Amino acid sequence: MLGGCRRALPAALGRALRGRAAGQGGRAVSTSWCPVGTAFDVKQQQQQPLRGGAAGRDTGLFGVPELNCPEGFQEAQDKALQESEQLVQKACSTPPGPETVMIFDQLSDSLCRVADLADFVKVAHPDFAFREAAEEACRNIGTVVEKLNTDVELCQSLRRLLADETVLSSLDPETRRVAELFMFDFEISGIHLDEEKRKKAVELNVRILDLCNEFLIGTHIPNKIDKHVLPEHIRYNFTAEGNYLRIAGLHADCPDDLVREAAYKIFLHSNSQQLARLEELLASRNSLAQLVGYDTFAHRALQGTMAKNPETVRQFLEKLSEQLSKRTQKDFEMMTKMKMKLNPHNSMLMPWDHPYYSGVLRAERYNIDPGLYCPFFSLGACMEGLNSLFSQLLGISLYAEQTKRGEIWSEDVRKLAVVHETEGLLGYIYCDFFQRPDKPHQDCHFTVRGGRLKENGEYQLPVVVLMLSLPNSARGAPTLLSPGMMENLFHEMGHAMHSMLGRTRYQHVTGTRCATDFAEVPSILMEYFANDYRVVNQFARHYKTGQPLPKNMVSRLCESKKVCAAADMQLQVFYAVLDQIYHGKHPLKKSTTEILKETQEKVYGLPYVPNTAWQLRFSHLVGYGAKYYSYLMSRAVASMVWKQCFAQNPFDRAMGERYRREMLAHGGGKEPMLMVQGMLQKSPSVEDFVDALVSDLDHDFETFIMDS
Repeated sequence: MLGGCRRALPAALGRALRGRAAGQGGRAVSTSWCPVGTAFDVKQQQQQPLRGGAAGRDTGLFGVPELNCPEGFQEAQDKALQESEQLVQKACSTPPGPETVMIFDQLSDSLCRVADLADFVKVAHPDFAFREAAEEACRNIGTVVEKLNTDVELCQSLRRLLADETVLSSLDPETRRVAELFMFDFEISGIHLDEEKRKKAVELNVRILDLCNEFLIGTHIPNKIDKHVLPEHIRYNFTAEGNYLRIAGLHADCPDDLVREAAYKIFLHSNSQQLARLEELLASRNSLAQLVGYDTFAHRALQGTMAKNPETVRQFLEKLSEQLSKRTQKDFEMMTKMKMKLNPHNSMLMPWDHPYYSGVLRAERYNIDPGLYCPFFSLGACMEGLNSLFSQLLGISLYAEQTKRGEIWSEDVRKLAVVHETEGLLGYIYCDFFQRPDKPHQDCHFTVRGGRLKENGEYQLPVVVLMLSLPNSARGAPTLLSPGMMENLFHEMGHAMHSMLGRTRYQHVTGTRCATDFAEVPSILMEYFANDYRVVNQFARHYKTGQPLPKNMVSRLCESKKVCAAADMQLQVFYAVLDQIYHGKHPLKKSTTEILKETQEKVYGLPYVPNTAWQLRFSHLVGYGAKYYSYLMSRAVASMVWKQCFAQNPFDRAMGERYRREMLAHGGGKEPMLMVQGMLQKSPSVEDFVDALVSDLDHDFETFIMDS
């Protein structure tokens, strides 16, 4: 998934603050670079950071001089705000022309360079003081952005440009689109309102920011229960704290039905404070949307996406659910039979059973034991596999680069230089791959700096972070990935390549700063490469013997993912429908929990469990509010691109260049559906999206017969 940028900033400048970065530059291969696989083969062989600055003074996080201590965020923030004030004055006094758009983009960049970086640091830095300082910087800059969003004089400078037909007709398509996007974001923030209502819009936006942060924190807080409430024989599964047990997750993979049931009921137990936050967040979003002229928050959020409006999303989800119905029912029947086989005293299928018994069915039918695969997927080998794929497909190589003292926040972080065979250095990827205390257990891509063409003609290289949660390996041994971890690595690297190759003049639309339902396409497409034997065969070697991973093992692994896949997809439809209802017409007809119960039983099919409130753990409501459907729609597009363009030859350089040219290069500087149309040579319909998703569920006949 995309991290960092998904805060609720609807500002003209907020689009970039919500987005991802990309760019290119030109630099010869450095002698300080080393092969990417070597840097990851043995995690414990730590690099010795170079000393930087006068008298060995730390260079600061990501090479930003001010950030060699937590207090540096205040200094960086002050510099950004001072620069933004000067740029606002310049924008207001500059005659209408291309320079106006460039100044707006500079203004956006000056704030993003601090806000995007802080967005990562506030969740991932091991030092609480750094996290706290970054959180404060995020809030302060977010507040400034909301005020700029409703600055009438600033908006007028852009409006004069868009009203001048002579000047407008002289702009190139990218500049014109960026100008229109800035104006669009002003409008959805209420620039057309009177002063009192504009002030109200700013207040709502700031409150929404705070509620998002509070709700997000609440989604991860464990629940505690008196240990005597649970049977003694299952207590060891949970963390003991005195007379209490700490339940921090669903324990979905635990073979004991009672453990999963207890974890589900306790972890998802309703919390009045979190419930109040969610209700206020949904109400505030609706109030803001109606204040600026939209029927619902969903109508406001879906402007500029592939779907365009809630009606299309609803049609997509309904048609998909209809196509999945019989398959899902069959999946539930298989899971129920398996549960009866293993636990004849309690055969009713419950929500905590779905992930476990679908896994049992996959393992039984295809003999899938992750332990059999891990030795073939050392982290170093997987990174070399990515390097090889990108080299053949796009002419890109990854090199590990030495870091300076203070540049990274943990000693096991690796810095990669992304280099094109003719264009030179494109940007940097910081790989924060390993688990550590207080680090979120999630896989994310964060922008640290966006790519753009600077005033002096140089290109500002993009900088991103890929954050994974890989286990720490034994000293002297390579880190071994499960098939799921390997696929997640490919997914997140898809985001990174979008950031590196989304070469745009303006950082406002660079890389993954694009429509949410398009932003996941490059990452999901990489999952198809990760599941293709021709790709896997290039790097999957047993770390001790060098033996290649047998083809039938890859085939079985891929086919196993289709077992109960309809039920898995139906669960995603349920989440997406729930998200649409929550962000639809207000006031809601029922409580969020009653809506959850009704929607779960109608769309998903498994019974609601009394006194639970799963929606209070639905963290995607923050970053993907009214847009959770994006995962499904992006997967549909990725499926079509794979089948039409890469299934025949995943290393086709001509097709790789077309993919870069049509889908990656524009960032958000082109209508998303036009990019899809350019790649597929047609504009897909809702029915095409549904067909693509459903066809992915069909088993490969050859593998099915072989394993039968």
